[in-house]
Amino acid sequence: MKFTKEYSAEIERLKKEINTADSIIIGAGAGLSTAAGFTYSGERLQKYFGDFVKKYGFKDMYSGGFYPFPTLEEQWAYWSRYIYINRYMDVDNGTYKALFELVMDKDYFVLTTNVDHQFRKAGFDKKRLFYTQGDYGLWQCSEPCHQKTYDNEETVRAMFEQQKDMRVPSELVPHCPVCGKPMSMNLRADDTFVEDEGWHNAAERYDNFIRTRSGQHILFLELGVGMNTPVIIKYPFWKMTYQDPDAVYACVNLGEAYVPDEIEKQSILINGDIHEVLEQLTD
Repeated sequence: MKFTKEYSAEIERLKKEINTADSIIIGAGAGLSTAAGFTYSGERLQKYFGDFVKKYGFKDMYSGGFYPFPTLEEQWAYWSRYIYINRYMDVDNGTYKALFELVMDKDYFVLTTNVDHQFRKAGFDKKRLFYTQGDYGLWQCSEPCHQKTYDNEETVRAMFEQQKDMRVPSELVPHCPVCGKPMSMNLRADDTFVEDEGWHNAAERYDNFIRTRSGQHILFLELGVGMNTPVIIKYPFWKMTYQDPDAVYACVNLGEAYVPDEIEKQSILINGDIHEVLEQLTD
């Protein structure tokens, strides 16, 4: 593996590649949203989940999402806060908007494991986005008895506003309109994840984008992707760069900017805060 190269020189190289690439394929992981202000522990955890932290000892929001709460009313009190502050509340410190400004006039596509909808809120074209792991804004049947998802914004806002003593009103607890079983989040956590029509359409658009840009000068721009699910973004980006001598792979990731030896000469590695890097790129 080759690790981070000289910082300022790599920034300039990336600027040049963004300007000259025929197409840009963005691969975005959790590190991008963290840089945008969506932290899941520390101050935000205490501010919005202090009562749950006191009762259950949660160290971060993510682990609390897997807790087997004793009632659905308490479960949805937790999840409605989780969804509201990470999906519907405006938090972005300008990171996503800076990224959009960089590529808005380019031929781009976004592949992301993030589920917080920030690309759309920043102005990215819906038809150039593939959310592989779901969306905080969608529910599905927990069974699931059918392959369909449901928008949750209206009910989540009501839950957030009306909950008391770590419980939502029972009448707000969502149930499947087909089988009556409890609803669950449309997040890829196990084999019950629903890939609805919208998911398959986005997957097809991404595959078509890759296929029709073959042989071009493509920039694979990876932002904040770790090793939790490398088979979705990181490994495919490495492979496609290796297969195309005209492609360039760029990795921006604080503490995790590295690349295999085989594509080192085609790579740009920036070990830095994504927010700060994007600010420099947009100067």
